[in-house]
Amino acid sequence: MRAFVLRMNPLGEDLVRAGRTSNWISVGWGAASGLTNQSLDWRACREIVKSTYYGSEQGYARAGAAASQLSRFIREMSPGDLVVVPHGNEFQVAEVSSEVIHLPEPESEHSAHRREVTWLNAGKPIARRDARAALQSRMKARQTIVDATDLLDDIRDALQTTEAVQAPTFERDLRARLIGEVRTELTTGRLDSYAFEQLIATLLRSLGATEVQIVPRSLDKGADILATFSLASTFPSRLAVQAKHFRPDPPVSATVIDQLVAGMLAEGVALGWVATSGAFSPEAVARKAELEEQHGFEIELVDGELLAAMIVEGGLRTVRHSG
Repeated sequence: MRAFVLRMNPLGEDLVRAGRTSNWISVGWGAASGLTNQSLDWRACREIVKSTYYGSEQGYARAGAAASQLSRFIREMSPGDLVVVPHGNEFQVAEVSSEVIHLPEPESEHSAHRREVTWLNAGKPIARRDARAALQSRMKARQTIVDATDLLDDIRDALQTTEAVQAPTFERDLRARLIGEVRTELTTGRLDSYAFEQLIATLLRSLGATEVQIVPRSLDKGADILATFSLASTFPSRLAVQAKHFRPDPPVSATVIDQLVAGMLAEGVALGWVATSGAFSPEAVARKAELEEQHGFEIELVDGELLAAMIVEGGLRTVRHSG
């Protein structure tokens, strides 16, 4: 079984309600026909997408990104997989029940590529805040569809705790109280900007980073911390982090997002975090989305609430790796 996070609001069109009512999920680029032909390779799919949507563009950047999203929905997803569909402050989980189909005349162009599903949790939405921190973070990805197979246990946990009306339990009460206490400590405890960087470095190690380096201020090009994670114990993936020890006000501005990107470019890194003890301004959120859409960066905004949840759920392992 695999799992995915799927955004169903192409170009601002909300397709979640229609999909929930009629038991389907969909991905965009519906005018690009012929993609369900399993004999086509990725390059052929990219050519179809480019000729349909991006013919006036010189390069293949946007066409390639779209073809990758479509390939994940059409070729990687299978019946029996779980799909998390964010919707505002909630999300729903569906189990895929059919192979992909392409409707020649759908209600919306963006819903032409579909899969039939069974909506779990009796079709009821789940509050995002009730998901574990890692799943909350993955649901913030800007890509149309991202893999979430590593979060299958988190998805099952969200379903188990919300199968009926969520009655108060010791575990839920304890989790909420601990997150609240950690959030308070992040803003009022014995932390300055240096100690906050150390805290984020320790958290990254707890999350599995094999190497973590706090960049000296004199060498800081926009990334305060650099971390390396090993994918499948073989392929290294590097992460650049901006650490901002802010209180809730003022919120982190868009300028900080630009600083992170400068650091990502300087270090040759495609993945970035901005981690703060506070919150993000609407301008910062919009800037993140703009940079991801136009340049293909993957940027995660970790605010104080999410950071507190990650600390509570992941712990703070103090064993230090080299670097």
